[in-house]
Amino acid sequence: MGELKGIVVVDIPVPEGTNVILGHTHFIKSVEDIYEALITSSTCIKFGFAFVEASGDRLVRSDGNDDELRKLAEDVGMKVGAGHTFIVYLRDAWPINVLNALKNVQEVCRIYTATANPVQAIVAVTDQGKSVLGVVDGYTPVGVESDEDRAKRKEFLRKIGYKR
Repeated sequence: MGELKGIVVVDIPVPEGTNVILGHTHFIKSVEDIYEALITSSTCIKFGFAFVEASGDRLVRSDGNDDELRKLAEDVGMKVGAGHTFIVYLRDAWPINVLNALKNVQEVCRIYTATANPVQAIVAVTDQGKSVLGVVDGYTPVGVESDEDRAKRKEFLRKIGYKR
């Protein structure tokens, strides 16, 4: 039987103007398929992503059309270190623009989070490797939405073009 060696919290940086997506996939083919899903989702998207290989060479494999974001994803992939996870950094696009395309990639098993908030991955460490148990996305709420807050939310969605 395997042994749980500990649980660690991995801070995932989210630079200003970017969003991050953390997910789980299952095959090296994911690298090319995720690239295709992202590049065809928007004509102006900038992205970099990394895939943490779980067997064979056990490398962090990466791709993208923005070297800074690709390097950031590689660094996070090494820190998280959980087999078959993937990390996508986006600029000039929102997760809402790519999530359905990512979910439709045959190898993608789950999406843990898609956010511009500060995010932490909760990672279990065993004698075999690491696993993402979940994420902390943003902060704890401080109250319940008021009528004024509700009006601001609706106005914001229309201002950015997601509602009419």
